Order: sequence, then structure tokens, then C-alpha cells
Amino acid sequence: MAKNRNKKKSTNQGVAPMDTSSQAFVSLTPPDEPQPMDTSEGKATNLGASSINRKINKGMQVRRTKSLRKKKSVARAISISEKNEEKVVRMKNKKIRIQSAKTLYE
Repeated sequence: MAKNRNKKKSTNQGVAPMDTSSQAFVSLTPPDEPQPMDTSEGKATNLGASSINRKINKGMQVRRTKSLRKKKSVARAISISEKNEEKVVRMKNKKIRIQSAKTLYE
């Protein structure tokens, strides 16, 4: 099955036959009389303002993700320290239980 994965299919999928009817063909051809040349200049777009806004938005996103990472790391550090404190308390309780059990059997 892996051998056939890279082979191209020979069928032309998505290709429609060309419409050669007289009505469609006539409407697509240019008229016989010559058209005047378009000499109007297009309006120049102002890219300066849009690029500045885009850069500011990217900067804000970076700062937001950076602060988010900081918040997550602080929360992670707090949870780890709480786990360590609970572990210390459990070990102390275990020592106390062991000592009391030893004193019972002596």
C-alpha cells in the first residue's frame, strides 16, 4: 500500500470540458473597433501606516505571551514548593508514627 502513495493518478479530476458553443465564444471575443488605451494611474496605497500597526500588534502579542509564560512558570514553581512542603510534613508524621510504634513494642 505504501508503494502506491506517491504515484500520480492518471485521471484528470476537476477539469471541465471547454464550452465551444457559438454564443459563449462570441461573447468572449473583443469587439472589432479598437479600444482607447487606459492611461489613468492607479491610486498608490499607503503601506506605511498599516505596516506600523502590524508591527505594534506583533510586539503586543510577544509581550503578552512572555508575561503568560512568566505567570505559568511562577504558578508551576509555587505548586512544586507546596508539594515539597507536603512531602516534608508527611515524612515527619511517618517518623513520629514509627517512633511511637517502636516505643510500644519495647
